[in-house]
Amino acid sequence: MKKNTQVEVQITDLSHDGRGVAHVDGKAVFVRGGLPGESASVRIVRSKRSFDEAEIEELHTRSADRVEPRCAHYEQCSGCSLQHLAPAAQIASKQHVLADNFERIGKVAPERWLEPLTDSVWGYRRKGRLSVKHVAKKGRVLVGFRESNPRFVADIRRCEVLHPALGPKIEAIGDMLGTLEVGAQIPQIEFAAGDDTVALVFRHLTPLGAQDREKLVAFGREHGFAIYLQPGGISSVHPLWPEAPRLAFRIPDYQVELEFQPLDFVQINAGINQRMIAHAMDLLAPSPQDRVLDLFCGLGNFTLPLARRVAQVAGVEGDTELVRRAAANARANGIENTQFHVANLFEDQRGASWARQDWDKLLLDPPRAGADKILEHLPGKATSRVVYVSCHPGSLARDAAILVREHGFRLAAAGVMDMFPHTAHVESIALFERA
Repeated sequence: MKKNTQVEVQITDLSHDGRGVAHVDGKAVFVRGGLPGESASVRIVRSKRSFDEAEIEELHTRSADRVEPRCAHYEQCSGCSLQHLAPAAQIASKQHVLADNFERIGKVAPERWLEPLTDSVWGYRRKGRLSVKHVAKKGRVLVGFRESNPRFVADIRRCEVLHPALGPKIEAIGDMLGTLEVGAQIPQIEFAAGDDTVALVFRHLTPLGAQDREKLVAFGREHGFAIYLQPGGISSVHPLWPEAPRLAFRIPDYQVELEFQPLDFVQINAGINQRMIAHAMDLLAPSPQDRVLDLFCGLGNFTLPLARRVAQVAGVEGDTELVRRAAANARANGIENTQFHVANLFEDQRGASWARQDWDKLLLDPPRAGADKILEHLPGKATSRVVYVSCHPGSLARDAAILVREHGFRLAAAGVMDMFPHTAHVESIALFERA
């Protein structure tokens, strides 16, 4: 259909990115803000050969799961895509996506579904990147996430899903940047929250003068932020104020504390992370005699809690700096039954010393690409149980098929975890046992 054409549609499903799905004359129409069961008049905003994209002009039939978005900027900002859908219905939709991927891609199904892991759906985000844009027409520096058109930064004053120490202060950050001499040369701010400290990392394209530095320090003092600067690549990040900030989060059930740097990978949702670790432990069922292999271990988020329960655990990760900090975290926590290795897990690791050892149990927490390369030769015959933490249902489903068909496991259980409320992102966990 041509752009700006108006058409009546019946929305039947949700897409992978949270848009409503309708069909007109056999062609898919993705409707921003639409929900299954709704009928609406929509306007075509973009037309492709195989699908159209549309926005709602008038809603005729309203879903029982539709709720009023809490965020005043929800219509403009693309940081969330499902605030108009009740949280319980969001979870149900994500479980449906996971089940569909298992069936369609993996041709497998879990023997039982795990109860979804949920926590607070507001103020949950402790890590991320904010875009910055000086807009002369508005006379302001905008700070926030991108609009649906990624060329534009959403004009927001606060964010309901960010850490409570940061979310209400988005406008204040923009106002402060507007007073800097190089404010227009700051394209992004990374943020990271530990249990006691919230860090802001200002990426700047030109050197900062003394006055700009003083203003950033004063802002950090006033609002309780640790201020970092990033004049170049990741290795250029350094603290401006205080001299030596400390970012860390605790895992109380296992008497573990993990220190990290502001650009390190940590799980975005602190509440779900605590529950996810306990959930993974229950599924893995570690015993004091077990030797466990933790692949894609990062900072040791699972490795160090596991070390409290087993005879030995090895963590493997491709990022050298993360491995160095994981080992330092083990020492700081008095944990001696761990070993850490740097390895590219998307390459053949059959010759690595850790890969040639026998491991009783295996935990994987790969990025979106999944773990198919390492699953070409692991787990070994001695491994009786695998717990797979996934941030992408498609790669999990593909890898589930490998574990079931090539390694003789059964998919004993699977379920979703609401790591990213109000978004279409599906985080999940699966248990595989020897058949």
